[in-house]
Amino acid sequence: MTETCSVCAERFDVQFRYQMEERDGGFAFYCSQACHGKAVRGETTGGATCSACRTRFRVELVSHVVRVRGELHHACSEDCRRQILAEAGGARISLGGAPPPAIPVEAPVAAGVRVPSLAAAAPRKRIAAPSRLAIFNHKGGTGKTTTSVSIAAGLADRGLRVLLVDTDSQGNVSVSLGAKPDKTLYHVLVMGVRPHDAAIRVRPNLDLVASNETLAAAELYLAGRQNRDRILRERLAPGFEGYDVVVLDCSPSLSLMNQNALVAADGIIVPVACDFLSLVGVRQVIKTVKNVNALLHHPVEIYGVLPTFFDARARICRDSLDALKEHFGDRVMPPIRTATRLKEAPAQGQTIFEFAPDSNAAEDYRRIVDLLVDGAEARLARAVGT
Repeated sequence: MTETCSVCAERFDVQFRYQMEERDGGFAFYCSQACHGKAVRGETTGGATCSACRTRFRVELVSHVVRVRGELHHACSEDCRRQILAEAGGARISLGGAPPPAIPVEAPVAAGVRVPSLAAAAPRKRIAAPSRLAIFNHKGGTGKTTTSVSIAAGLADRGLRVLLVDTDSQGNVSVSLGAKPDKTLYHVLVMGVRPHDAAIRVRPNLDLVASNETLAAAELYLAGRQNRDRILRERLAPGFEGYDVVVLDCSPSLSLMNQNALVAADGIIVPVACDFLSLVGVRQVIKTVKNVNALLHHPVEIYGVLPTFFDARARICRDSLDALKEHFGDRVMPPIRTATRLKEAPAQGQTIFEFAPDSNAAEDYRRIVDLLVDGAEARLARAVGT
C-alpha cells in the first residue's frame, strides 16, 4: 500500500505497523521513525493538544504521550494523564470545550449527492423490528441484495430515515440504485472517513454507504487489528444515531466482514430460496448466529426467515415453505413470489417500487415492510383479513 507521509509529504510503501496510525478520527502515515517522532511531539502542528484540558503544549516528556487501546493521546500534566486513564477505565469526565454545532437538516437532493446533515439528525420513529438489520445467508442466489434494497427503500417510503450499508465487495447495491459514490466502506474502515462523509443520498430518506472491489483489501486490514470482529460497528456507530433503521447487505460467504456485519446488527433476516440446497444452507446460518452469540458475545438473533423465488405451482416451493414453517414457526415471513421484474429493475437502477409498483413482487415486499414497521399487528391483521 503506497501512501503520502503526513509529515514530509513523501510517497512511500507502508511496511511497518508504526507507519500507519489512527489519529483524530482518521489515519496518519509516516515514512520513517523521524517523521513519526515529530508528529508525536507535535512539531508538525506547533505543539500538541491535551486530550483532557484541550490546551496546546510542546511534548517533551515520555509521560506527555498516553496510548489507550491503540489510540494516541496527549497529557500536558500528571493530573490530565490520570484523567485520560480514568476515562479509559469507564469513568465519565468532561474533557472541556464547546460541543460541535448541530448541522441543520437539508431538503432532499438528487441521487448520488453527499448529505452529511441527515446522519446528524435525531431519530424520529421506531419500528417493531430491530433497528439494525443484517440481510444474511451464506448461500448465494437467494435474493439478499434485492431484499436489502427493497426493504431499505420500502422503509424510506414509509417515512423512516434509513442507512443502507453494502458489505459485499461486488458492489451490487450501488448498481441496483444507480449510484456512483466517491467514497466507500473501504474509506470508512481503513482510512477513518466518518460515515456521514461517505454516505450519499440515493432516495428521499435513504442514504447509502457503498462498496466495491477495494473492500477485499479492507478485510486484510481487519485481519491484522485487535477486536477485528467489532471494527465495522465502531466505525459506523457515530452514523447510526442519525437513522431510524440501518440495513446491512452481507456477502454470501463465511468471511471476517460478515462477522463484523453480524456484530454491528441487532437482528438478522435470512432470505432463503425455495429449493432444497437453500434449505440445507440455513443450517450454517444458524450455526454462525450461535457462534456470534457464544464466541463474540454479541446478542444477535434471527428476526425473520424470508422465502424467496416462491412459485405456488411448484411442489418443491410448497414443500420448502412447509419445512421452514415447521422449523422456524412464526419467524417465517410471507414469501416473495418469483418475478421477472425483480431481475429487470437493477438494470434500470431502480427499486421494484419504482420499476414495477403494481407487480406481485412489489406487493410482497410492501407486506414485509409493513411487518417490520408494525410487527405483530400487521401479522394479526393479515390473519383475520382486515
